Amino acid sequence: MRPVWAEVDLGAIAHNVATLRALVAPAAFCAVVKADGYGHGAVPSARAALAGGADVLAVALVSEGVELREAGIATVVMVLSQASTDEIDRLVAADLDATVYTASGVHDLAEAAERAGRTPQRPVRVHLKVDTGMHRVGAQPDEAVDLARAIADQPALELRSVFTHCAVADEPGNDFTAVQLERFAGIVADIEAAGIEVPCTHAANTAAAIDHPEARLGMVRCGIGIYGIDPAPALAGRVPLVPAMSLRARVSHVKRVAAGEGISYGLRYRPAVDTTIATVPLGYADGLPRRLGALGATVLVGGEHRPIAGSVTMDQILVDLGQDPVEVGDEVVLIGRQGEASVEAADWAGPLDTIAYEIVCGISPRVPRRYLEVHR
Repeated sequence: MRPVWAEVDLGAIAHNVATLRALVAPAAFCAVVKADGYGHGAVPSARAALAGGADVLAVALVSEGVELREAGIATVVMVLSQASTDEIDRLVAADLDATVYTASGVHDLAEAAERAGRTPQRPVRVHLKVDTGMHRVGAQPDEAVDLARAIADQPALELRSVFTHCAVADEPGNDFTAVQLERFAGIVADIEAAGIEVPCTHAANTAAAIDHPEARLGMVRCGIGIYGIDPAPALAGRVPLVPAMSLRARVSHVKRVAAGEGISYGLRYRPAVDTTIATVPLGYADGLPRRLGALGATVLVGGEHRPIAGSVTMDQILVDLGQDPVEVGDEVVLIGRQGEASVEAADWAGPLDTIAYEIVCGISPRVPRRYLEVHR
């Protein structure tokens, strides 16, 4: 087996769900497991989230919802974006909850429900998304009442919620979140004034769930937080989350390199003194950004931070051990803890001017996942 692996602690995911769920109670809890569970594995992450008390699961794609169904997960699974016309029948067949935000989306979903023989006794569950200012997807505010009415008028469809998404909840002090929530409340009030029942409303992602209690409403949708990653540096430590993923490998080769010799592509890394260089068999094809070494990133060997020497290559990195001993087979921790030292996804994200979400989602499928099971 290749000496590279991502270790996923499912107990940490269950813990994080339980912790966040307690924070937002009595709101229902939706665990977002899209993008293969943010790189952690969708099916194991979903099961761990349910063990931690999640009420609902959410995905971005119909295919992601079908994967959960094929794994035997029967919990409500919400598809967060409106399905394309060629996916709708599959969505209905898998008994997934649909999101809509256009008249054509409602029409196509109603036709799919009819083809599937759905009835008022067994309707397709529908969630209406409205755009309150992020301008990604969602109905315009002045379209919301008509769309809600169109859903309510279809006997084989059932409106289960109206929801929106916060654009700047990860920026404490940014007043646009309050603007969005005020707009959203007005939209919901207009729908209810039209005589249409709204069983549930939701707006909060992990950041809003933590920093904006007024956004918790009837349900929260937590993604990055359930994997133990703070949604933004400004919110770090606000909730005791436990990182679920570590990225590990073993040294595959060791050599001595003379002072001044260039290392890796471009030969830009040149040690000032004779040094020991360890080769570690994973690279940018595995999800390590190529610039990590140039930006001063470190890995852990022997419980100490060691610099990545030169450019990350497609399949390997080089690590500068200085005068310390190292052997083929020694463990290298790229993300995670070794002894008292740790490297977090956020430690890569900051210098790269990105977010920790991108780091964990970018760990390639060719990196094997090893799972530590939830212990009850």
